[in-house]
Amino acid sequence: MTQQSESTTGTTTGTTTGTAAGTTTGTAAGAPGGGPTGPAAPDAGPAALPSPVAAPYPPPAEPRPLAERRVWPRTFHDRLTAPLPGLKAMARFAREGAVRPGPEGLADIPRLPYAPAPLPRVDARSVAVTWAGHASWVLRIGGLTVLTDPVWSRRILGTPARVTPVGVPWEDLPRVDAVVISHNHYDHLDAPTLRRLPRDTPVFVPAGLARWFHRRRFTRVTELDWWEAAELDGVRFDFVPSHHWSKRTLTDTCHSLWGGWVLTDRDGRRVYFAGDTGYGHWFSRIGRRYPGIDLALLPIGAYDPRWWLRDVHCDPEEAVQAAQDLGATRMAPMHWATFVLSAEPVLEPLTRVRAAWEKAGLPRENLWDLPVGASRVL
Repeated sequence: MTQQSESTTGTTTGTTTGTAAGTTTGTAAGAPGGGPTGPAAPDAGPAALPSPVAAPYPPPAEPRPLAERRVWPRTFHDRLTAPLPGLKAMARFAREGAVRPGPEGLADIPRLPYAPAPLPRVDARSVAVTWAGHASWVLRIGGLTVLTDPVWSRRILGTPARVTPVGVPWEDLPRVDAVVISHNHYDHLDAPTLRRLPRDTPVFVPAGLARWFHRRRFTRVTELDWWEAAELDGVRFDFVPSHHWSKRTLTDTCHSLWGGWVLTDRDGRRVYFAGDTGYGHWFSRIGRRYPGIDLALLPIGAYDPRWWLRDVHCDPEEAVQAAQDLGATRMAPMHWATFVLSAEPVLEPLTRVRAAWEKAGLPRENLWDLPVGASRVL
């Protein structure tokens, strides 16, 4: 298994991505998983793959056309930064793995922060985020309302029902101008929620995932490789790497890509949405290519047992380090307090991220540890 360098991108109909000429408003811009039963993890036995050799940092690529039909490799296994679990790891997990906390760890479910409130009023010059739960955010930027990995369902396949309600009732949402998807795992790509959207909603997805949306009759689907970008009404959507994987069925492991998104408005304000990721070298590279990130939405939960989940999910301390690697001014934790996906006590991610933020000497007001349903405005 080989790891591509940062400057390498996928292919599109015989051309190298990340070099296409851009277009203006209303066009796309170019730049170079938990499966059905929740997140899987790399094998603890083999060593993680080496990080790619450092490469020059060209400016973000020019826009690609929106809803462009493209040809991709059959798999993206060469993008993995750690091996997927082998038989030895699976056997160990069967012996000792835990996917839920014990009774003491679940006892704090009633204390999970939940404070739904009306969405703040904002104008086209404002940036606001509202946490709907898990990795689902209502992001207002550049006059657009963007949903990230929208999951409004009470239950996802193979996982117990959510332990906190959705923070924003669907009927209270403004018109959704765009959706970004980080990868195809069920807790990030939820078909029942997406069926609620008009089929002409612009959707931005990883390479190889457009066909899933086309089968469901979505007509404005833009799929991007790492370091590519798209532009919609003056807002840039840059797709960036993450330390994760993809799988939705028994036969489609790594058949689509995975990653995060950097959204930039006309005034240069930037929000980074990590999706689902372990800790690693990509954070510093993202920060160098996209300097001045105002807010990083970073996962802090689903990390225990560590030997099983280390390579695909950050723990709270790693998330704080990732925010620093990114050069982000602020961090908003996510990917916790919604679904019980792993064995850590349900409140532990919050207490650990607060302690790590304080230990790093970072300003307390820049940790946006929001309750589910709460909002902040830049």
